Amino acid sequence: MTSSLTNYPPQPLSDSDTDSDGGDPSSTSLRRHSDLSDSIFKSYFQFTGHSSAATATVSPSDLSKIQSFLTSSSSGALSCLICLERIKPSDPTWSCSSLCFSIFHLICIQSWAQQSSNLFASRASTRLPISPETASETAIWNCPKCRVEYPKSQIPKGYFCFCGKLKDPYSDDPWVLPHSCGDVCGKPLMHNCGHHCLLLCHPGPCPACPKLVKVRCFCGSNEDVRRCGFKEYSCNNQCSKLLDCGVHECVEFCHIGDCPPCRKIGVYRCQCGKKNEERECFDRVYRCEEPCAKKLRCGKHVCERGCHYGECGECPLQGKRTCPCGKRVYEGLPCDVPVQVCGDTCGKMLSCGYHRCPERCHRGQCAETCRTVVKKWCRCGSHRKEVPCCQDLVCERKCLTVRDCGRHACKRRCCDGDCPPCSEICGRRLRCKNHKCPSPCHSGACAPCPITVTISCACGETHFEVPCGTEKDQKPPKCPKRCHIAPLCRHALKCKPHKCHYGACPPCRLPCDEDYPCGHACKLRCHGAKPPPNQEFTLKPKKKKIIQNECVPGTPCPPCPELVWRSCVGQHIGTERMMVCSDKSQFSCENLCGNPLPCGNHYCTKTCHALESKSSMNQLQRSEACEDCSLSCQKEREPRCQHHCPRSCHPGDCPPCKVLIKRSCHCGSMVHVFECIYYNSLSAKDQEAVRSCGGPCHRKLPNCTHLCPETCHPGQCPNPEKCSKKVTVRCKCHTLKKEWLCKDVQAAYLRNDCESSDIPKNQFGTGLIPCNAECKIKVQVVESELQLRKSRVTEVKEPDNEKSVPKRRKRRERALESKEATKLQKIISRTKQLLLYVFIIVILLVASYYGYKGILRLNDWMNEVDEQRYSRTK
Repeated sequence: MTSSLTNYPPQPLSDSDTDSDGGDPSSTSLRRHSDLSDSIFKSYFQFTGHSSAATATVSPSDLSKIQSFLTSSSSGALSCLICLERIKPSDPTWSCSSLCFSIFHLICIQSWAQQSSNLFASRASTRLPISPETASETAIWNCPKCRVEYPKSQIPKGYFCFCGKLKDPYSDDPWVLPHSCGDVCGKPLMHNCGHHCLLLCHPGPCPACPKLVKVRCFCGSNEDVRRCGFKEYSCNNQCSKLLDCGVHECVEFCHIGDCPPCRKIGVYRCQCGKKNEERECFDRVYRCEEPCAKKLRCGKHVCERGCHYGECGECPLQGKRTCPCGKRVYEGLPCDVPVQVCGDTCGKMLSCGYHRCPERCHRGQCAETCRTVVKKWCRCGSHRKEVPCCQDLVCERKCLTVRDCGRHACKRRCCDGDCPPCSEICGRRLRCKNHKCPSPCHSGACAPCPITVTISCACGETHFEVPCGTEKDQKPPKCPKRCHIAPLCRHALKCKPHKCHYGACPPCRLPCDEDYPCGHACKLRCHGAKPPPNQEFTLKPKKKKIIQNECVPGTPCPPCPELVWRSCVGQHIGTERMMVCSDKSQFSCENLCGNPLPCGNHYCTKTCHALESKSSMNQLQRSEACEDCSLSCQKEREPRCQHHCPRSCHPGDCPPCKVLIKRSCHCGSMVHVFECIYYNSLSAKDQEAVRSCGGPCHRKLPNCTHLCPETCHPGQCPNPEKCSKKVTVRCKCHTLKKEWLCKDVQAAYLRNDCESSDIPKNQFGTGLIPCNAECKIKVQVVESELQLRKSRVTEVKEPDNEKSVPKRRKRRERALESKEATKLQKIISRTKQLLLYVFIIVILLVASYYGYKGILRLNDWMNEVDEQRYSRTK
């Protein structure tokens, strides 16, 4: 258990932690486990100067196997890889002493080793030319986990402790490690340092030697006292050893092993001495690419070797020489004379090893492939055929022999009987039931699953390993460390720490105390965000992707339950009610609203409603607009005019009056059209000026029938009694006539006490001249003729009057005569009309009186509301 290697200060843990050890039986096993650790490591740590494992500085890799075994043993998780059963303290065991140091049941490993060695011997005897006895003696078997080879002679025959000193190390002492003798291990330590293990008998590899020795660094320049297990060290200074060149020193830092090649750059000459090149010191001996070309001792040939040291040597063509096939020998032949072929058959052995070269003696190499036709059997021996010697004969027949695995046929084309091992993957389900056998297909039982499962606490500090397949019945180890997950609620600094655990952290038990927007505080238990929980402890194989846990967002605080006073939606004074703070519902006090309308001229007459006001951002307030003023505008315009504003009631000034008004000129002969705003903005003098048409007046003078001769002007025409127009003046009988000036005619009427304005136009000027005698005679004649003519006309027309009237007209006249009311009926109807008029006038007077009173009361009430609001704002 690696957590025991580090000393943590005691931390107060939460009482709500489910992993607390108070009164738990597992706490006894933990104390026993720590005591076992102290007893096993006691002699080792006393030698290193540490009192216990808690204060040790040994690297975890040195003691991990021992700690893992102790953890597995204390939690009952120690299992055999072969049978996957739990190893009890009383069961005989065997442990691998090479690499893995795994522990197995003695019976299981004996059976495993015997089967493996027998299988190896049977394969060796069938494939190798050895006897079964020799194959059995040389058989080997492998460790089920690390696959280290052991000879058959090392098949375990007894139950020994871990150090191998005591046979059948069973003890009833609970403070002695199971399967251990309880004595000092004493095994020789690694690197053959000459020291022995100081631990008590233990599983796993022995730790590094803790003794102090005086050693030198890698380069040998520094001497220091070091632990024997870590005595190889570097002084971090320059190595300065003499390199292979014998000239330069090593410039690397103190290092293990041989020094690297010398990298100094210099100019060096090749072996023949023809070229000089810049090269690294370790590559100073080199050969150039040019041939030697020096004269040999014969003086006739040149050296064909490349660049080389020393002399070129004798000419290779001097002395005894033979023909190319070697059958004829020539002696004393000059070196510059070529050797002749003998003409005999070559006879050199070809590459096949059975036939010789059939060609005549020739220079150069013989043919590489033998073309001799021979009869050959195929590899499986089922066919025979003549083929060239260099060609192998292979038939198409497939081998049906079952391979060593006993499951698959060979199926190799033209097999020679030595079928190769099966190349298929076994793929059978292992005993762990989690994996399949990855080995090549084989006979017999599959090897145990080599995978070990690490069972650890949530933080990973405390862990142990178990064989694959046994992890389902295991429980996570108890870890005394703190949980590393920091709380996410607002009480992170106040929460008590708790132990390492799986799953979610315990909930916070402090009150929330979070402030509402209204200013009150939440009084419930903390319901803030929760950190992402650790995964639940499970060892089932994960087929799907692991989804990382996310933090659980906290639930929001419930609505504020405090009671507060709240006014109506119209915010009228004296209408407050006691309500729950979080209840945002609004109520109406059923009074009139009384707020000024947007027009600024009238007040809202609706029932109390929500006002359109700028509320805070976190309060959503439904508002209802005051009623729209539907009255027409009653303001007086500036400049004043007779037209009303066409807009509905509105704030501010009315727009300029654009109504077109008609104004006749002063004389009435022309009509001018003006914009009201333009005409009314003029002065009275300018108005008279723009109304003038600029032509003659055309108005009739008051005292005569003539028109005013002046230009169009306002007011009365000037000097109407001085009209200078000519008038024809006649006598009463119209017999006499004269032309007078109009002013004289007017004067004549004044003399006769007659107003000239009362005289019709057709009689103006008539009768001002007195008649004479001729006028009287003429008048009488004319009157007699008129009388006679009238009498004749009446006599002719009287009988035809009644006949000429149509019937419809007669009917209408008779109906009107029948409908004519009497004087009494007319008096009654006139009286009713008068009473109706009086009644309407009285109703209007009463309505105007009470309306005026109501407006005064509403005005007083509005003034009081404004005063209360003003005092409240203060």
